[in-house]
Amino acid sequence: MAFATQVFNKINFRNIKGDMFGGLTAAVIALPMALAFGVASGAADAGAPAAGLYGAVLVGLFAALFGGTPTLISEPTGPMTVVTTAVIAHLTTTNPENGLAMAFTVVMMAGVLQIIFGLLRFGKYITMMPYNVISGFMSGIGIILIILQIGPFLGQASPKGGVVGTIQNIPNLLTSINPIETGLAALTVAILFLVPAKVKKFVPPPLLALVVGTVISVLFFSDAGIRRIGEIPTGLPSLQLPYFTPDQLQLMVADATVLAMLGCIDALLTSVVADSLTRTQHNSDKELIGQGLGNLASGLFGGLPGAGATMGTVVNINTGARSALSGITRAFILMIVVLGAGSLTAQIPMAVLAGISLQVGIKIIDWGFLKRAHNISWKSAMIMYGVIGLTVFVDLIAAVGIGVFVANVLTIDRLTQIKSEDVKAITDADDAIILDNDEKELLDRAEGRILLFHLSGPMIFGVSKAISRQHTLLNNYEVLIVDLSEVPHMGVTSALAIENAIQETVDTGRHVFLVGAAGSVKRRLEKLGVLEIVPPQNMLMDRRQALVNAVALVTSDANINSTNAKVTNETRPSFDNLQIGQNP
Repeated sequence: MAFATQVFNKINFRNIKGDMFGGLTAAVIALPMALAFGVASGAADAGAPAAGLYGAVLVGLFAALFGGTPTLISEPTGPMTVVTTAVIAHLTTTNPENGLAMAFTVVMMAGVLQIIFGLLRFGKYITMMPYNVISGFMSGIGIILIILQIGPFLGQASPKGGVVGTIQNIPNLLTSINPIETGLAALTVAILFLVPAKVKKFVPPPLLALVVGTVISVLFFSDAGIRRIGEIPTGLPSLQLPYFTPDQLQLMVADATVLAMLGCIDALLTSVVADSLTRTQHNSDKELIGQGLGNLASGLFGGLPGAGATMGTVVNINTGARSALSGITRAFILMIVVLGAGSLTAQIPMAVLAGISLQVGIKIIDWGFLKRAHNISWKSAMIMYGVIGLTVFVDLIAAVGIGVFVANVLTIDRLTQIKSEDVKAITDADDAIILDNDEKELLDRAEGRILLFHLSGPMIFGVSKAISRQHTLLNNYEVLIVDLSEVPHMGVTSALAIENAIQETVDTGRHVFLVGAAGSVKRRLEKLGVLEIVPPQNMLMDRRQALVNAVALVTSDANINSTNAKVTNETRPSFDNLQIGQNP
């Protein structure tokens, strides 16, 4: 039983009615979306018209069985389709005979990477990205999906060259508009956005738009030469063996990495949405394994890659689903469609599917954050807009990589400014460091000859400059007390800055006390050899005791110096009165 719990998703039969109805509703929504993404990805034109449906079945089934979010619905999504479109276009262009097989191999590789991410427990790190980077990335993908639908929306095939190629061909597309197909696409978008809420409760807008658009095209424009999806092959999909060429392998691995990372982000963000609706907690690492198995299976049988789908998941939960039985039900319903209802898709206009994909692209854009971009700092806004631009016109990996790097640099700079305020060096009692009355009295008694170096909070590498700066500001002291009692963590760079301060003090013949070094901080200093510089008797856990010992040292030194001065002053006259050659 324990093994089954660890391997399989949470499946129970206490809510069969809710799970069955949720799975049925999710399947109804998934059908038009899967068809639309199959066409938008270019898989249909490359000879795999059912790739979207295969992906909806296989990714959904395996993610439901082995994932870590009971109510998550997984299927081909807009972001995953955008990446897949570029992969299929490139590989089929460079290798017309085996390009599609290579594209499905990329999907398999992405699935394997996701499984590895899950086994290595990377789940908690995947979504640990600044929101402005995620927002810019997703909005950029939405813009790409919209641009790629311009050609089909206007009744023509998508121009080659992806986003840039489509933009360059917009003048030609506008001069060759097919009014009937453009009208059907516009009607589809209007239905998707304007259908009343009362109707939405009974019929999902994508299915309604698909049916209405198809019926109108058949009844009124059957002889107009409208481009249609055609009949989808029925029966079980055939096995697609992995295929690659040495010269394309590096690029395929890079594409697989993008797909894997994007799928992880998409799935785990949707899992968070599911948690908020069901008040449960998903298992992110287990979810990555389930997503990976789903994409691996989808690639093996010629399907599109997928991830957690927000719309399907929300509808699934709102219609009563509470366990993975809903996702399994949805997969089997779609499987029935694949096995025996392929002829029903023959009359679906390509323009209708373009309208559905266009609406998905519009919804992917993070309008809520874009509207508030002017209210946030200009640096965060520029990162978001920069990620959007890089995503659309350069590269998805570059967009995320550069966005995360710049955001982290700015965050570290801000943290360094804040943490630098926790590095304080004083030689007399003031408000910079909270001392009790005894400690203040002891420090004042030293008359500036004790430098109390107080650090608090985590010491990240950016604080090292503040440590060095504070230490060099004050040089006129005899005893240095380094107080680490409020430091829970210390990075290597900060530890080395502390070592420099201690070593410089020792080298100039002055005394050093180290206070409060414990736990990971003490282990870090031990490994770096810093504790070897400080005499064992000077390593204490109590700051007051360190002050007592330091005051004793400076007081003792002062008495010795005073005695020496007194002896010198008393004997000097006698020496002055001696004659040359006379002994005292």
